[in-house]
Amino acid sequence: MQRPSTLKIAEIFASVQGEGLRQGEATIFVRLAGCNLRCAFCDTKYAWEGGEDREVEDILQEVDRLRRGFPADWICLSGGEPLLQNIGPLARRLRKAGLCVQIETNGTLYQRIPFDWLTVSPKPPEYVVRPEWMRRAREVKLVASRELSFDALGRVRAAFPTATPVLIQPEWGADRSARKAFRLLERALAEGLPNIRLSSQLHKTLNLK
Repeated sequence: MQRPSTLKIAEIFASVQGEGLRQGEATIFVRLAGCNLRCAFCDTKYAWEGGEDREVEDILQEVDRLRRGFPADWICLSGGEPLLQNIGPLARRLRKAGLCVQIETNGTLYQRIPFDWLTVSPKPPEYVVRPEWMRRAREVKLVASRELSFDALGRVRAAFPTATPVLIQPEWGADRSARKAFRLLERALAEGLPNIRLSSQLHKTLNLK
């Protein structure tokens, strides 16, 4: 008898997408445990390790239960780093159920999986992203951390198609980071870097999960 597919899950909850171009849309979040980078500025450090082993069928049932009270069509698979685990079976089942799948990844790992929206968030110090994601990302998100330089911003911008927005997102509650994000945007505009935008964390502004 084949063993059911399981994943280590940090949490599953209903909210709105607080970041990026899908900001404000009703979303069910499946946050996977484990991360291969562990950035100092991470705001979900509790998902770096641990997690509860849950079968894919159990995850689907939990998503269905949440949607009965919060009928979101989008499911966001995030972390931690979701691609540390085999999320293909879950993504396929979600899409088979008629749901839209968003994946949030740091871009350092690759799996052949179905999705409807890919958010790539390259991380310091190298901001490396697997080439398979370059033309498939719908948005690129850069945290305005102490490590983010204008040169790094330029390298990331050059690595992705011009039509893919690069979003600079300040660290939550850090005025230093907000000022830096705006300075980077100003310089990007002055030097002709295309499709650079500022972003924010709506869910934190509204004090949501």
